[in-house]
This record gives sequence, structure tokens and C-alpha cells, in this order.
Amino acid sequence: MWTLVGRGWSHGRALAVWAAGTAQRGRLEPLPTPTRGAPAEFRAWDRLYTSAERKEKIDMSRFSVENIRNFSIIAHVDHGKSTLADRLLELTGTIDKTKNNKQVLDKLQVERERGITVKAQTASLFYNWEGKQYLLNLIDTPGHVDFSYEVSRSLSACQGVLLVVDANEGIQAQTVANFFLAFEAQLLVIPVINKIDLKNADPERVEKQIEKVFDIPSDECIKISAKLGTNVERVLQAVIERIPPPKVHRKNPLRALVFDSTFDQYRGVIANVALFDGVVSKGDKIVSAHTKKIHEVNEVGVLNPNEQPAHKLYAGQVGYLIAGMKDVTEAQIGDTLYLHKQPVEPLPGFKSAKPMVFAGMYPIDQSEYNNLKSAIEKLTINDSSVTVHRDSSLALGAGWRLGFLGLLHMEVFNQRLEQEYNASVILTTPTVPYKAVLSSAKLIKDYREKEITIINPAQFPEKSKVTEYLEPVVLGTIITPDEYTGKVMMLCQARRAVQKNMIFIDQNRVMLKYLFPLNEIVVDFYDSLKSLSSGYASFDYEDAGYQTAELVKMDILLNGNIVEELVTIVHKDKAHSIGKAICERLKDSLPRQLFEIAIQAAIGSKIIARETVKAYRKNVLAKCYGGDITRKMKLLKRQAEGKKKLRKVGNIEVPRDAFIKVLKTQSDK
Repeated sequence: MWTLVGRGWSHGRALAVWAAGTAQRGRLEPLPTPTRGAPAEFRAWDRLYTSAERKEKIDMSRFSVENIRNFSIIAHVDHGKSTLADRLLELTGTIDKTKNNKQVLDKLQVERERGITVKAQTASLFYNWEGKQYLLNLIDTPGHVDFSYEVSRSLSACQGVLLVVDANEGIQAQTVANFFLAFEAQLLVIPVINKIDLKNADPERVEKQIEKVFDIPSDECIKISAKLGTNVERVLQAVIERIPPPKVHRKNPLRALVFDSTFDQYRGVIANVALFDGVVSKGDKIVSAHTKKIHEVNEVGVLNPNEQPAHKLYAGQVGYLIAGMKDVTEAQIGDTLYLHKQPVEPLPGFKSAKPMVFAGMYPIDQSEYNNLKSAIEKLTINDSSVTVHRDSSLALGAGWRLGFLGLLHMEVFNQRLEQEYNASVILTTPTVPYKAVLSSAKLIKDYREKEITIINPAQFPEKSKVTEYLEPVVLGTIITPDEYTGKVMMLCQARRAVQKNMIFIDQNRVMLKYLFPLNEIVVDFYDSLKSLSSGYASFDYEDAGYQTAELVKMDILLNGNIVEELVTIVHKDKAHSIGKAICERLKDSLPRQLFEIAIQAAIGSKIIARETVKAYRKNVLAKCYGGDITRKMKLLKRQAEGKKKLRKVGNIEVPRDAFIKVLKTQSDK
């Protein structure tokens, strides 16, 4: 490397080349001497190397299977999961007690800005109790409905959960959903009532709610204040006493489940693994059950909450593994890893996430296409619930059609692209996946199936070719104070929802269950619900299949020409209001021309809404000071003929910024 500096290369450039070389070998290597008098970037690298070398490797063999507890924290949004995780980290001596310990496990910038957890994070805690040292593997999970896939994945590595409920707000929609996720996974549930220090806290009322809704005896509830640290030690004791140790066999061949992964540009893929059988150590040759590729393990360790290398990882433990995987497709979440020449039966893995919302994503400048492609690939390894399909558009160029679990998921993905990869994109209006049952045998032969899924509105088949259209529906759960019940019901009816159930949780809280068409709730339902209930109502939904619906394809025309990018699929009853809104937004966005522009929303040949962008016109009567009226009429007639001719030959090109304004999420409704 010093040879490169001698040839006139800058120190920074030479360092980058050398660093890339060491990264390819999958490990940190000491700087080539001499470093004395070297610039700051060399000394920084030297410090990084020496600190990595100085980290003592932990001996994980001292934790027998009986002294291991794997547990997760689940709750509704903002009920104090991350705060409780901070206190548990402090109590076990994993981190120092300081006032700055807020959301320690929330490492992403988007999580700290929004105050929500987006990625499930793992931390291994060492805790002495009654003369024994226990290894407690904690996973902090997100609380929003859009990230329930993260929760279900995290539960696969656990034997029990802490169900945190706010003593002020009580049971909310996502509390119910997360409880049933844990219940289906047959995990032990420890109810924890948090925020008992608040002025309006009513833990006794919440205890009764937990007993009524979840059938858990009230004497099993632990009342704590995670903010002040009150009673938190009882939580750790309950984890040790109530949650069973993992059922694993250390003498069997290695069998490890990849339940999460991140990408590091120097070390490649860092896989978070839960070991169900066997032992893994540095130098072992492992095989992926999914790709069948062989990798050599460079490093194993535990997250404490930062990476702490270990000599070996044993069955029953949760940690990380680096094996020089450079390609993002090599570490599939849900994959099973085993030792080379010792094949095992793969673990069941995960049910693949089902995208609820699709949106087109295009680079603002087509020259950025390859950079954006690389960024999306790296981000999808960290967020495997996003589906990616290639797409292209006449106006916006080459891009992708991405599938997300919800609108917040889409916003967070977009924000992470900007913050972590400095990529700016155009996102089109979100749509949901519709289905069409084909009628003719020729079409069924062409598509090779009778029922086709439509994720791009431009591919919507005509009514004459289809027996029926199907739209996705979800079973929504709304928990609200009873004084808002009437307003909430009216909102649901306006969104074509069908009521299925209504239960009073206690004297003043109601749980409503409705069957919603997904496209009615995907954009702004949550905001409307929060505003009419003064923020008290909570909402959660789960997939409920498809139902028949009267769907139509709505075209947007400019002077009679269809604009492909603005084609939308709508319900017949809502076509007029949606068409009118798009025409109005397009009228505000399009620049005026020398001829009139007619903006129309059409279903087939029927026009259902129209707006007109007036033409620029010269005042041809300016030179007429009085005189005969026929003279003025002649000038105006000539001008009108000229405009008519212009309109015939004139071509309207919709500017990109006009597309962005019209296609952006309709949050301003």
C-alpha cells in the first residue's frame, strides 16, 4: 500500500484500496508499517484494528442449556418495549447506567427520528441469580401492524414472551394481534403492566382486561415502571422462573436458523442465527440449505448489544455469524445452516411475507439506476418482506414495482434508502393486488392459469374477457373508547366495511371487528380514525383472502390521449370522486400551453370527470380602437381557428414534476 502512496496516490485512496483487499479476505488486518507520521485516516484504521483484536472472546460453553432463556418483548406501539429493554440492559450490567440510555437497541436513524422500532434487535444478557449465571437472549420487536412479520420471525427464536401493556391506555389492537402470534407459536406469555408511575394509570383495570381478553390470571401480571426502573428486577426473575430453557441437543450435527441479517460493505453478510442443534466455531465449513453454497466461518459471537466475538456458539444460544457471504442472495432469512458433509433436515423456516401494498419506484435520474438497484438489493437483505419486480414506464423510465406490508413500511423503506444509501426516488401511488377470473379458454392458455393477479393497473383485463374481479379483504380490529363508537362505525361504513363483531372489553372500551376491502384502508384510513377519535382508537388488520367486487379501470386522458402512468383500478361506486380528485390535481400541476388542454377521467368510452387548462392567448383586439364590430369578430374568429389547428398538431408532454405531484400519496385528502 505504501507503494501506491509513493506513486503519488492520495493517502485516502490508497487506504480504500488496501481496506477493500482486507475486506475481501473477510477479516481486519493490521496496517502495513510504517504508521508513524501517517495521516489521521491510517491511525483511525489502526485503532479500529487494535480495538477489534483487544476484544476478548467469550467462552460460551460455561452456559449449560438449563441456564439459557430466549425471550421476546411484544406490545402495541409506544407501550414501552424499548424503554423496558434499556432497563434490562442496565440491570444486567450490559450497558452503563446513564441518562442518555434511550432506545439503545434502536440503531437506525429512522427509528430514532420517528421514536418507533422498525427492526427487531437482539441482545445477550448475563445475569447472576441464586448463585447461578444465566444467559438471557432478549429480542426487542416492533409494535406497528406493518412490521408484524418482524415479530413472527423473532418469536421463532424464543421460548417465551413479555407482553407489555400500558397501564394508562390498556389493551390495544396490536396487543391482541401480538398475543395471538405468541399463542399460535405455543410460547409462554408473561404479562407486564408498564407506566404505573403515570398520573392516570389504572393497573387494576388493565389486569381485568388481560384476564377477560387473554384468560391470563391477574396475579401473574407484573406491575412496573420501565422509565423509573420500578420492579424491573421482578421481570428478570419471572423470565428465569417461568420461561422454559430451549429443547436442543449439543451432540447432534449443527442446525442453525437464520432469523435476520444485515449487510456490511467490508465484511459482507452478518447473519443473526439461533442454534437448534450442535456447535459452530471459526474455521468451520458451513452449507446453506437454500443455495447449497459452502462458506468458511470467519467469526461467531453474541450481540451484547454490540458484537462480542466468542470462541464457539452452542445449541440453544442466539448470536451472529460472519462467513464471507458477499452476495445478498446468499443469506436468505429463514434458511438453515449446517456443517459441510453433515447434512440435516432443514428447519421449517418462515411463511413468506404477503405484500399488501404495491408501488412503483423509479430513480429521479436514469443515470442513478444501477446505484439504486444495488441499494435496493442491500436493503432487501435486511428487510426480506419487500418483494421486487422489474418495471418500466414511458414517462419515468426503468424502475421497479415493490411490494410492502403497509404504508408505514413503504415510507420507512423510502426513508432508509435516502439515509443509508443517499438514493432519491419517485414513488407512485400505492395500489393493492387484485385478481381476475378469466373466461375464455384462449386467455387461460396464454396466462397458464384461470385466476391471474394484477399488481400493475395497466395490465387490468377488459370486462369482456373476465368472469369476475376479486379484491383483497382484511379483517380489521378497532379498539376505541365507547363515546367514539358511532363516529367509528360511520367511517367504516363509508369505507364499504361489513361489521362482524362487537365486544365491550370493560365499561368504557369497545372492540369492533370489521371486514374491510384493503384498498379502502391502505392510504388514509388510519389517519382518519385517529383524528375522529382524538387519537384514542387503535387499529390492526390481518389478511382475510379475496371477495368479488365491481372493479373498473379508470383512464386519464389529455386531449383524448391516455396517460399510462395515471391508470388506476377503482370500485365502481367511488370512480367519480377519485377521477375528479386526480383531474383537479393534474390541472394544478400541468403548465399552460398555447392551446386548451382537456383533462378527462374515463371508464371505457364514458367520461366521468373533466377539468380544462385554459390556453395562453394574445389580446388580438388591442389594436382596435373602436371601429366596426365585424372587424373584431373577424380577428377573434381567426385566432380561434389557429388555436383549433394547434390543438390538433400540438403534443402534450407531462413534465416529471407534474407526475410526482399527481402520483405522490394522497395524504392531503
